[in-house]
Amino acid sequence: MSRLSKLAYLTGEYPRASDTFIQREVAALRELGHEVVTCSIRRTGPEHLVGPEQRAEHARTFQVLQTAKNPVTLIRAHLRWMKTPGRYLSALRLSWSTAPKGVRGRLFQLFYFAEAGVLAAHLADEGVEHLHNHIAKASCTVAMLVNALSGLPYSFTIHGPDIFFEPHHWRIDQKAANARFVACISEFCRSQLMCFSDANHWSRFHIVHCGIDPERYADPPSHDGHRLLFVGRLAGVKGVPVLFDAIGRLRDLHPELHLTLIGDGPDRASLEARARAEGLNDVVSFLGYQSQDEVAAELARTDVFVLPSFAEGVPVVLMEAMAAQVPVVTTQIAGVPELVEDGKNGRLVAPGDADALVEALSELLSEPDKRRSLGAAGRSKVSVGYDMRKEAAWLSQIIENYAMDSGTIEKRPEAIT
Repeated sequence: MSRLSKLAYLTGEYPRASDTFIQREVAALRELGHEVVTCSIRRTGPEHLVGPEQRAEHARTFQVLQTAKNPVTLIRAHLRWMKTPGRYLSALRLSWSTAPKGVRGRLFQLFYFAEAGVLAAHLADEGVEHLHNHIAKASCTVAMLVNALSGLPYSFTIHGPDIFFEPHHWRIDQKAANARFVACISEFCRSQLMCFSDANHWSRFHIVHCGIDPERYADPPSHDGHRLLFVGRLAGVKGVPVLFDAIGRLRDLHPELHLTLIGDGPDRASLEARARAEGLNDVVSFLGYQSQDEVAAELARTDVFVLPSFAEGVPVVLMEAMAAQVPVVTTQIAGVPELVEDGKNGRLVAPGDADALVEALSELLSEPDKRRSLGAAGRSKVSVGYDMRKEAAWLSQIIENYAMDSGTIEKRPEAIT
């Protein structure tokens, strides 16, 4: 299998403004010589098409559900796989045996099976040799069923944290067992997958970091102001109310303080109302989703990046801030300490602890030299271990080695850590 092999990428929605790391990974694989066919279960909403990269990817992406809604296409695809009735019935049994409990779970699993037949036919027509999935939920179920119907090998990247809240519902044990390999974004993530999978499969769980392009963030900020930045989905898991509490207590100590929030989500309206109720309108700005270039430009104007989440994988926004030499303040959870080392390249605080958050932010807002040193150390960290081109090359190597059955593959090479 050469680097000119044809791969397919599948997610529930592609592209999304909140998943730019997947777009970077696809672009890096294409730079390596792979032809990558992108596929999305659902059509991405217009709110995610915030830049030219997203719009271009959206235009070239195969829409699975939309295609499957055509009854002629759907029937034709499944008749194709029924020509091997033993495999078809085996795939149908797999679909039924891995369905979530309840009538709704069974019904949706049949939808996934129908979608898998259409996607498998498309990938066969395209000459795809390997299917890779990101976000190991429903779209990964479809990928597993594509493999069962057509024999096309698949792999997936598992992120967390929410997949580990319902591991049995999403049958990550079976997905890991059937996959050629699993890419885990951190050691912590890998350990959580090991909790729910057979030990015989652990050797096929490899560490492949999400990554960034350090050159996109080449110009360091001036570090001479009091500008804070949050980038993320506006949902309860991100801990924004704790951040508002901290801002309310910091504004008297730092009168020039201003917080910018980039992102959108189900809690945006309530958070805007909370900011008004707490008298924070003059120090808090909501910008909504922004393009990669706009985020990079905002980072260049930022003095401290803050992400007070309660649950995360390893946030790519932290990598972006560190690449931009912006010191980060975040929470000591999951795989985050693998990226951020407290006092060395950022600050870690306990999740939900407003007092600790106030203390860490106040320290950095008061000490420009500390901001510079932590920012420089942060860029060094991500440049070595979270460069998307290096990570994509490692992922490409894993795909090729498994295709050639070249023997034991290490968890992660020391050369890229």
